[in-house]
Amino acid sequence: FNPTSPLNKSEYNMRPSSDDKIHVLVCVMSANAPQTKTSVLEKMKRVRETASDLGIPQMAILTHIDDACGETEKDLRNVYKSKYLKKKMNDLSASVGIPLNCIFPIKNYSEEIDLNDDVDFLILSALKKMVDFGDDFLEKIC
Repeated sequence: FNPTSPLNKSEYNMRPSSDDKIHVLVCVMSANAPQTKTSVLEKMKRVRETASDLGIPQMAILTHIDDACGETEKDLRNVYKSKYLKKKMNDLSASVGIPLNCIFPIKNYSEEIDLNDDVDFLILSALKKMVDFGDDFLEKIC
């Protein structure tokens, strides 16, 4: 598979097994990234709509929340109290069509040496939801 060239018939699997199918579409965006181009957001929205038509569940992960918001940098437990992150999540939801309850803010491990329960909680919550979505999709198609 070469993502930079168009797919041709010899590369296309006409009868994919459940192992060959996409189980979950995950959009990963950085909370501290500058404004995303409209053309990129439109493409993401079209991909999401196509996945929706195919019954594929979708979710988003908003990364680098500590870098984007001073409140969460000081105390990660403020993640759902932050007006800035709430706006970022609302903007992402509005631009690509993923519901707010399917957008998961996380802090990336970057400089830490030891594990942190608050960081782990956010990451593992998102991962659990991803696995749950995949399991639900597999139950539908099998």
